[in-house]
Amino acid sequence: MHKIGVLEARSTLPDLLKRVALKGEHITITHRGEPVADLVPSGNTAAAIAREAIQAIKAMRSGKISQKSFAEMRHRGRR
Repeated sequence: MHKIGVLEARSTLPDLLKRVALKGEHITITHRGEPVADLVPSGNTAAAIAREAIQAIKAMRSGKISQKSFAEMRHRGRR
């Protein structure tokens, strides 16, 4: 979970939304150091991320995807 101040959140909201939607990050917005809100993926987005990960693991196990390709996908997910 990443914490960010309300002023910074206001100026970087589009980027924060991309991080939440595409990477599944959870971001806590703080005001004077106290948590006031959380940006989290919607239920549909979180489920889609999980399904994609499961499909990638199954593909790797069946030999349809190389270990190198899987490692690259895993690295993209950690950005």
